[in-house]
Amino acid sequence: MIRSMTGYSRTESVLESGKLIVEIKALNHRYLDIFVHIPNKFFSVEGKIKKKTGERLIRGKIDVNVQIVEGLNLEDKGKLQLNLPLIHSYHSLLTQMRKELGLKDEVSLNMIAGLKDAFVPAEIEVDMEAVWRETEKTLDASIDALIEMREKEGDAIYRDFLSRLDIIRDCLNSVKSRVPQVISEYKKRLSARLKELLKEVELDEQRLCQEVAIMTEKSDITEEIVRFESHIGQFCEMLEGSGAVGRKMDFLLQEMNREVNTIGSKSSDVEIARKVIEIKDELSKLREQASNVE
Repeated sequence: MIRSMTGYSRTESVLESGKLIVEIKALNHRYLDIFVHIPNKFFSVEGKIKKKTGERLIRGKIDVNVQIVEGLNLEDKGKLQLNLPLIHSYHSLLTQMRKELGLKDEVSLNMIAGLKDAFVPAEIEVDMEAVWRETEKTLDASIDALIEMREKEGDAIYRDFLSRLDIIRDCLNSVKSRVPQVISEYKKRLSARLKELLKEVELDEQRLCQEVAIMTEKSDITEEIVRFESHIGQFCEMLEGSGAVGRKMDFLLQEMNREVNTIGSKSSDVEIARKVIEIKDELSKLREQASNVE
């Protein structure tokens, strides 16, 4: 069954030290393009997230947003540590200022302790393997939800494809049934015209048949119709198959459009021209839909 390329999913899980949220947004794209957004602290698992996502999704612009909300572990909450590099820099500059200005005050603990960012939140050691194990499970669940949504949208596209292909088949059958009538009408018009021009001269039936044969050969659309019907059959096979077929569908629809253009250029019949326009309109709508297929 075909899948849409668009979709959205959001999955949460609770860690010992926080909450993990994986959000995935999928949009149309010619190829598979994955973007991962994750806090710098957990940057080491970004490559694994991208690889895992690429193993399960085939096509589309995929944005994976991973949020790890810390603070559920109350023992670690509120812990501070000294920002020693900054404190040393403060002390050095204050000492230099004291000398430059000839000040008598000593650089004191109270003075330094009140300076900005002398104390910073303590860095909590993170078990990255444990983070990845939880991230992988949550990511899998989020991808499952995304695929489910894509399949639901794909089912709607599938039904739309079938209805439009039915319209195209009906139009093509109308064109096929119209061809013998077009030839017969041409023969009648040509015969009437020649009789009018030649008047009392006897009409050469053999010559008339030759002219009709030449016209029939020039306007023969049998090959185009056969190829078009074959393309429809291949398209239906893709609809019932699996995997990424969106690009193949687009190519096949281009071929169908080429065939119907040739049918239109070969025939001067008004009724066939109307059916050609109708077919091209449906093909245009099919191509729009195919651009949404994975």
